[in-house]
Amino acid sequence: PATMAKRKVKNNKRKKEEEEKKDVVAVEETTKNKKKPKKGGKQKKEEEDLPAIAYADDSDSSVSSEEEEEAEAKPTKAVEEKQEESDDDEEDEDEELSDEEDETPPPPPPQPPIKPTFKSDGRYHNKQRCLIICSRGVTARYRHLLEDLRTLIPHHKKDSKLDANKSSVGGVGKAVNDIAEVKGCNTVMFLECRKRGQDAYLWMGFTSPESAGPSVRFHVSNVHTMDELRLTGNCMKGSRPVLSFDSNFDKVEHLKLLKNLFVDVFGTPRGHPKSKPFVDRVMAFYWADGKIWVRNYQIIQQVPTNAKEAHAEKKATGSDLATSLCEIGPRFVLDPIRIFRGSFGGQTLYVNSNFVPPTAQRALVNRNKGRDYEERKEAQEMKKKRDREIVVPEDPLGDVFK
Repeated sequence: PATMAKRKVKNNKRKKEEEEKKDVVAVEETTKNKKKPKKGGKQKKEEEDLPAIAYADDSDSSVSSEEEEEAEAKPTKAVEEKQEESDDDEEDEDEELSDEEDETPPPPPPQPPIKPTFKSDGRYHNKQRCLIICSRGVTARYRHLLEDLRTLIPHHKKDSKLDANKSSVGGVGKAVNDIAEVKGCNTVMFLECRKRGQDAYLWMGFTSPESAGPSVRFHVSNVHTMDELRLTGNCMKGSRPVLSFDSNFDKVEHLKLLKNLFVDVFGTPRGHPKSKPFVDRVMAFYWADGKIWVRNYQIIQQVPTNAKEAHAEKKATGSDLATSLCEIGPRFVLDPIRIFRGSFGGQTLYVNSNFVPPTAQRALVNRNKGRDYEERKEAQEMKKKRDREIVVPEDPLGDVFK
């Protein structure tokens, strides 16, 4: 308020000075117009006829002009004195304002506006389609996992269970590529089970005829479906996810390739007919223990109930809304086995040397069980041997009471 009052006083003084200057300029213009002699023949004739009167008039006009100049000089001096006083007052005010400005903290720098990466016309251009199928002999757990993945991927295409053997022409890969071509899909997710549903393997890759490949084979473990977990998280069906990747996906070479594959498979295209224009979930991929851990979370924004909670939340996070994550499901772990150059085959680009097949693990467990049996039998033989080696000495008084 003090600064506003000072500014008003300053503006009023400037207006008065401008008005005084305008008055002075107007007076000077009138005096100049009076000093200019009028040109014409009549004036010359009058001067020839009446020279004495003309000289007398000239003397009177010179006297009057001097008096006018003295009268004009007086207000101009007063105006100059006022201007000097106003300049001094302005300097004092400027110094006071500068002192006040120094005391007040400087305003924060303006943040640049966030520009969109691209302008969307609302049309469906990125026409990605993912074929999701499974083989015969899949157990109920993996069948429910596949249904959960179909709900998370609205741009999927499905088909009946594949019943192709290795003995058929081209094998399983040729059959899957043919189905993807018929369905118009450029990516595929094929789940197969081995050993009567004990082991599950997930194939994922590109099947477009222009660039058939690369493809990856994963071993699926630690599977938990949405119905099994009964988590509290929930999201809109068909909503677009935010794909979150661990920092290792930008450092390790084969993980960079897997990241691009996951983006094309799990990322919902913009403007897809079956998708919803909302982003209310996060799909996270983490690299730990040489495996990829997949999780699906819901984005929750909690509105504070009162002003105190809103102030505390804004002070802590910078926003009135408290954002948190709640797991939806499903959750599973992918262990990459091999990366191929083509679709379901071709040159090997990466091999996981630390991967142990589940059949080898079960064989090791059975071997350990057989070793337990052998150890138990050896312990029984050792006990019999110890019993034979124990010799009890004869008691000399043993026959006294017979």
